[in-house]
Amino acid sequence: MQLKNAKILIIDDDQDVLTALRLLLKPFVVEITVEKQPGNINSLLTASRFDVVILDMNFNGLVNTGNEGIFWLKRIKEITPDIDVVLITAYGDIDLAIRSLKEGASDFIVKPWQNKKVIESLQEMLQNRKSKGKSIKTNTNGSKIIGESAEIREVFQKIQKVAPTDANILILGENGTGKDLVARAIHDNSNRKNKAFVKVDVGALTSTLFESELFGYKKGAFTDAREDRKGRFEAAQGGTLFLDEIGNISLSQQARLLTVLQNRQISPLGSNEVIPIDIRLICATNLDISELSNEAKFRKDLIYRINTVDIIVPPLRLRGTDITLLTRYFLELYSEKYAKGPFKLDPGFLSKLKNHNFPGNIRELQFVIERAVIMTEGSFLTANDLSFSAIESKIENNDIEDTRLETVEKNTILKVIDKNRGNISKSAKELGITRAALYRRLEKYDL
Repeated sequence: MQLKNAKILIIDDDQDVLTALRLLLKPFVVEITVEKQPGNINSLLTASRFDVVILDMNFNGLVNTGNEGIFWLKRIKEITPDIDVVLITAYGDIDLAIRSLKEGASDFIVKPWQNKKVIESLQEMLQNRKSKGKSIKTNTNGSKIIGESAEIREVFQKIQKVAPTDANILILGENGTGKDLVARAIHDNSNRKNKAFVKVDVGALTSTLFESELFGYKKGAFTDAREDRKGRFEAAQGGTLFLDEIGNISLSQQARLLTVLQNRQISPLGSNEVIPIDIRLICATNLDISELSNEAKFRKDLIYRINTVDIIVPPLRLRGTDITLLTRYFLELYSEKYAKGPFKLDPGFLSKLKNHNFPGNIRELQFVIERAVIMTEGSFLTANDLSFSAIESKIENNDIEDTRLETVEKNTILKVIDKNRGNISKSAKELGITRAALYRRLEKYDL
């Protein structure tokens, strides 16, 4: 990022310092906001987006901690984790300023400062701005995994470790947590990144489609086989094969898959030809690992084959300040898409989001923000602009007398299908599951 495009917030209770920095930076940046009271930080940061905060280390007794700068630094990083914070300090407080770097500050300025050095430091900081664990980009439509919580950093670290290898990966996590993005990030950071990345929702494949989709077929192999067709294994040759919803395939399908993985070769339907395969396998499921350990449902020998390393993608409710990062990302995304904004946020907007449990995870947050952008009339978003899924509200409010999980799920499915007038595709999307998964539940509950 260039300094000329930066928006800077300066917080210092010394008016002379505010004036000096404002006059110094005004010719170089697009916008400067000055503030004497650090107690206004929350409203300033939630109402507007800033690229850099320049913050004094000492204030006149607003926070009696002996190191007010550290206190307010932590507060800023809690509200906007991705922002750069530069501390202003006296020479005698350099040790405290160095400690601030460990607390998340990007740099510090020692008084009296040299004007030229301040400009050069800000320019260099913005030009060399790196993700520092805030996101891992993929090559598909600019998609990226965003976050800097301890939970998502652990995911980033695992991706960086396993991506260069050819180890088989099992990705675990609830619906809507971004397991497909993790799979794509592994591929994009691997030695196979220039080869194909092929995704298959195996949970949606019937027993008859399973083999033809994965292994291909020859003309005449079955009634509708009018020409030869390559399967997904062959399409992914040299690249990565991502099998989503692996926990939902039958035992017979598991046995067929295990044979292919052991022998590293396939035979298309209607052919005796043996084709060697060279793929990197990534699988994903929303089932818990304990459920996969049930041999009545899933073969242990297949688990060992697909699970050289497992990566658990945390639910959004456990990712703390990542909600703020993701909210701002989706706001920018949909502001551009619908030619609206830029938006300012009332503190209650973020507060309401943080207090929501997000059973639908990132997918639910994405839809909530998109809905808010579409429906709002102005450019100032408040808590009233947020509306959450009626499905989750019903469950969270315990409106159903029988609170057994099966009863709750059954009744929720019935309400959603009735709401969508029997449209299975719309109902599955609203429930956050695939059509195949919804059909399985309809069969399970004899609906």
